[in-house]
Amino acid sequence: MYWWRHNILLCFILINGSLMGQNTGISGQIIARGEPVPFATIAVLNTEIGTTGDSNGIYKVENLLPGNYQIQVSFLGFTPVEKEVVLELGAFKEVNFDLTNYAIALDEVVVTGTMKSVSKSASPVPVEVYTPAFFRKNPSPNIYDALQNVNGVRPQLNCQICNTGDIHINGLEGPYTMVLIDGMPIVSSLATVYGLSGIPNSLVERIEIVKGPASSLYGSEAVGGLINIITKSPQNAPTMSADIFATSWGEYNADIGLKTKIGKKVSILTGLNYFNFQNRIDKNQDNFTDVALQNRASVFQKWNFLRRDNKLFSVAGRYLFENRFGGEMQWAKQHRGGDEIYGESIFTKRWEVLGNYQLPTSEKLMFSFSFIGHDQDSRYGITSYIASQKIGFTQLTWDKSWKRHELLTGAALRYTFYDDNTPGTSSADTINQMNQPQKTWLPGIFIQDEIALNKIHKLLLGMRYDYHNQHGHIFTPRLAYKWTIDDKNTVRLNAGTGFRVVSLFTEDHAALTGSRIIEIKNELKPEQSYNVNLNYIKKFFFHSGTLIGIDLSTFYTYFNNRIVGDYELDPNKIIYDNLDGFAESKGISLNVDLALNNGLKFLVGGTFMENTTTENEITTQQILTEKFTGTWSVSHKLGHLLLDYTGNVYSPMRLPLLGELDPRREYSPWWSIQNIQLTFDKIQNIQIYGGIKNLLDWTPNKGNPFIIARSFDPFDKSVEFDSQGNVIPTPSNPYGLTFDPSYVFGPNQGRRLFFGIRYAIK
Repeated sequence: MYWWRHNILLCFILINGSLMGQNTGISGQIIARGEPVPFATIAVLNTEIGTTGDSNGIYKVENLLPGNYQIQVSFLGFTPVEKEVVLELGAFKEVNFDLTNYAIALDEVVVTGTMKSVSKSASPVPVEVYTPAFFRKNPSPNIYDALQNVNGVRPQLNCQICNTGDIHINGLEGPYTMVLIDGMPIVSSLATVYGLSGIPNSLVERIEIVKGPASSLYGSEAVGGLINIITKSPQNAPTMSADIFATSWGEYNADIGLKTKIGKKVSILTGLNYFNFQNRIDKNQDNFTDVALQNRASVFQKWNFLRRDNKLFSVAGRYLFENRFGGEMQWAKQHRGGDEIYGESIFTKRWEVLGNYQLPTSEKLMFSFSFIGHDQDSRYGITSYIASQKIGFTQLTWDKSWKRHELLTGAALRYTFYDDNTPGTSSADTINQMNQPQKTWLPGIFIQDEIALNKIHKLLLGMRYDYHNQHGHIFTPRLAYKWTIDDKNTVRLNAGTGFRVVSLFTEDHAALTGSRIIEIKNELKPEQSYNVNLNYIKKFFFHSGTLIGIDLSTFYTYFNNRIVGDYELDPNKIIYDNLDGFAESKGISLNVDLALNNGLKFLVGGTFMENTTTENEITTQQILTEKFTGTWSVSHKLGHLLLDYTGNVYSPMRLPLLGELDPRREYSPWWSIQNIQLTFDKIQNIQIYGGIKNLLDWTPNKGNPFIIARSFDPFDKSVEFDSQGNVIPTPSNPYGLTFDPSYVFGPNQGRRLFFGIRYAIK
């Protein structure tokens, strides 16, 4: 009996050793939208076997016995994905995972809402996160254009001729939006118009958007919302990347990214962006360029230093140069600033330095800084605008956890120097006017306490105090509440105040272009806002693999001292003053994310809003503000071919007419920009893409007799005025108009083909 048992045991050991020796197992790669997903977790369910993928998404599980297995891949920001695998003796099977359609439950680390790193689901402030994969669905030469498919965010053209613009969030103009790079403010005042150009898309890790005031943490300009551009860490960036595309209109764009190392402790990320468009096109036959010519170059470099205990130290810099022109088709350089041929010629030079340094202390103390210089030399016909702006910003924060409290407190100092050749920087003495550059000191302190009341309730209380050397004391409180009903339902309530100190000539391009006269009635006071918004997120997971996410928000903002440019009281002027009344911005926004198990993915959004001003008990819709905006993105992956169909739609908005006789539409029509793209990614490290932009060939001149008023007489040489300066209608000017390009609400660029190639070495 003992001999029989001994032989059975020996046979079992020999058979098992033989099976293990044949090394049965699985291997493969984990990707999402054609890119590797690094360090994902791979588990063999109902066993204790598992592994982790490498930085290229490659994994390997060895020494499995023959049989049926359920393999699960999980990674932060994606719903876990399972596959059933049948293994035979000695077989080593390749099992790849594509997480593209499982990214609905994104739970990225975000920093914008609370100025500290937390998971998106844990943040008491709703933060929208957009990755490069989202923006690649409709490739663009700059961040400004890339935001056109974000629900509730609209790139607004402010100049029909030179094509500069700003970003509207929920209908509020660009100066109400603060733009940051890695948490440091880069856009304010003069830079509002140009700060989003030339940021290399290849270096963007993600873009975080907060809708609603955040002045309690970020100060002035953070009234309507925040756009925080998070750049890639040199450690995680590709060794080399390139994205080059061209359009049938003659636009050429190149984004280049390079990663290098100096020793073991210094990583450097370099990005280059070059955009060129020199093709004069006039399809609407008004003798003016439909799209401004541009020659833009930008270089960005970020240094990361490896320190003891992984304490942070990074420094980044950017330099941008742009030569932009729009105007009459026959304009040449010798006409710059003259009254013979009209042109708008803008030379811009801009540099930025920003950094973060974690102090070598046991407490978490972070010192941050940014320095910005911006020089501009512009000619708008015979109007000269020469300006210089320099901004210095420093901030020290202390992050402390204590029991159920997450405390963040800090002090900030901001200095702004601004000088130009307009009345905005001249003395009040109209007889002996002297140049008086604006020098603004804005020190502030803030504190924020994030309290975990229990597992499902979280409360955030914050306040900020600033002292403006011209406007005095400014106090901005903030409150946020988060209720995590369960892992599929979350409610967030946010309320707070915001403030904004206005620098008029640097923000409103209409104050410079065209022939209107600028009039400032009184000394402009700072604007103040009061805001509340309610956010609800619902997620559905189905056994079939279908995933649905719903993000619903409602918002309300009330403004005191709102500064409004009146285009209607006098058609020859833009009259600026603080509103003798109040302004309101309110609405509801919905995003729906749907991923089907057949590979189709939909992202559809819509925002209903109303932006009004009330003065003398009369309420009117704000000029150049729509009541509805919608966006969509449809993607479908078929093998190595990816189809993307993107678009947006806008409801009518009130437009600035020159008087009762002006024959142009008082309201814009419903309009939509739609795009389609095909991407081929079978070749390793290479993506080839192409498609059609503005598929419907929509332009704002359709349905209008003209867009630019009196484009044939840009210096008003044939316009007759009465003794009060009013235009007299004549046979050659029956509508009583002057030259005016301020009637602008959408891009004037029609249908065009595009083709590009992306290359990356991991």
